[in-house]
Amino acid sequence: MAELTHAERMTQAGDPARRITVVGDALIDELRDPSGFREFVGGAALNVAVGLSLLGEDVTLVAMLGDDDAGDHIRSFLRDFGVHLVESASAHGTSRAISDRTDGEPRYEFNEAAKRRGIRFDDATRGALDDADLVVVSCYPFDDEEQYVALVDAIADPERRVIVDGNPRAGMLHDRERFLANFEDFASRSLLAKVGDEDAELLLGDSLDAFVERLRAAGPGAVLATAGRDGATIYHDERPVHARIVPLPGPVIDTMGAGDATLAAMVRRIAEDGLPATSKAWAHALHESMVIAAATVRREGALLRIPHEDAEPSYPS
Repeated sequence: MAELTHAERMTQAGDPARRITVVGDALIDELRDPSGFREFVGGAALNVAVGLSLLGEDVTLVAMLGDDDAGDHIRSFLRDFGVHLVESASAHGTSRAISDRTDGEPRYEFNEAAKRRGIRFDDATRGALDDADLVVVSCYPFDDEEQYVALVDAIADPERRVIVDGNPRAGMLHDRERFLANFEDFASRSLLAKVGDEDAELLLGDSLDAFVERLRAAGPGAVLATAGRDGATIYHDERPVHARIVPLPGPVIDTMGAGDATLAAMVRRIAEDGLPATSKAWAHALHESMVIAAATVRREGALLRIPHEDAEPSYPS
């Protein structure tokens, strides 16, 4: 009898296999505000990978790092959180994003490494993709045609095991139309696609509803649409399922990691139970994701937080 793939095993009842590979960005977030500046390890893909590890999954991150102190800091951070790393070398050092909030409204700048990011699809990367039950792609350079073709070529059975979050960033976007076309194509091949209201404005110059309509017409398994303080909605085979922002004690401190926490929690639920088949199951998964996002935004930085103190993991200093 032929050996089953990881994706096939995951769909069988009682099989707990949950190996997840996340592909995308890893960088240093430099936050500047009137009180000074602070640095955090970040990047959308890295945030999702670390969040999934905190939620108990076996996670590998595929990302680009430089041979420098910033890269070493990220490597150490991932080890502390139990995330396996498959890295691509960077000729321009480690990516850095500067969020300047000294004048109130945040402004973002990216260094040359972030603007020219890329993944090397060598044996190690392909092995991490082949071994995964689920593959999550976040903040990938969809406007780089060579990188996009390599990504598609490297992932078998994407419609059964790939979840994608375009996460476009204006400061890293070279070709908006190409990014949009390739992201929509990849979403059509995927189990679940996540989009946000800021993505819709940047890529389409239109509403989140309009973006969702385009993606649904292309045919992904489901669409997760996030809209900041207006909550999130799942679009699937039945009627849409909406969840409002979850009120938790304490003020909102930093919304930077809300979308990544929402996605990590949703991926964890899909990894454990499979893609929800009913509106009730989607509602449960979405509410759980929103609770985790609400806890995350009540701390500075993008690190996923679990709201119950008795379940909160230990965070390295």
